Order: sequence, then structure tokens, then C-alpha cells
Amino acid sequence: MELIHTCYRITDPERSVAFYEALGFEKRRELPIRDEAVNIFMGLPGDDDRLELTYNFGVESYELGTGYGHIALTVDDLDGTLADLAGQGIEPERPPYTVREGGSRLCFVADPDGYRVELIERS
Repeated sequence: MELIHTCYRITDPERSVAFYEALGFEKRRELPIRDEAVNIFMGLPGDDDRLELTYNFGVESYELGTGYGHIALTVDDLDGTLADLAGQGIEPERPPYTVREGGSRLCFVADPDGYRVELIERS
């Protein structure tokens, strides 16, 4: 078995694609689903299409629920990444921190629909 992708339901394709492109994802393809929806597949350079963004026509919001957590991405330079994101209007929930002494620095950002993305600095 292999985990091939994660799917989020989104409310604004342009805003969502721009957010994930700011994190380094590439828009790979779109797949229309009859006249109901469109799937937008995103991937990181050198990797498969791991993120599926589903836009259901006519849906303005979703309940995220309490069970969802986040996806996590590693970055080489957390401060540099946050500076680049800030230039695009994306701010972390709070400044970078470590969970335990000697642990990796990390922080969270939220996409346009409120899905959380953890950014973890590589050691």
C-alpha cells in the first residue's frame, strides 16, 4: 500500500492555489467532475500529486470539525520561509517554537479555508 494523496474541500480555487504555491507546491492538473465540482491536484517539486483540492460549485463554506489536525511540511530555513510568506500576506498563528528542548523549530499557518499546515525546520 501507498498513501497517494490528501483531499481538502475548498471555497475559492484561486486563493487556495496561491496559498499552496506560496508554500512551494505546484499546480499539476485539474479534473472536472461533471457539472458538480473540479479537483485541483498539487504536488511538491520531485514528488507526486499529494494534495487534492476539491471545489464543489455553489458551496460557500465547510465545517472543519474537531477531528482534523494538520498536514506537515519540512523547510530548510523557517525564518526565511516565514519572511517569504509574510510578503504574500501569510502569517503564522504564533512565532516559531520548539515542543521540547533540542527539538525542531516549528510553527503553523492556515490556508484560506482554515486548514492548518505545520512548517517544521529541518535540523
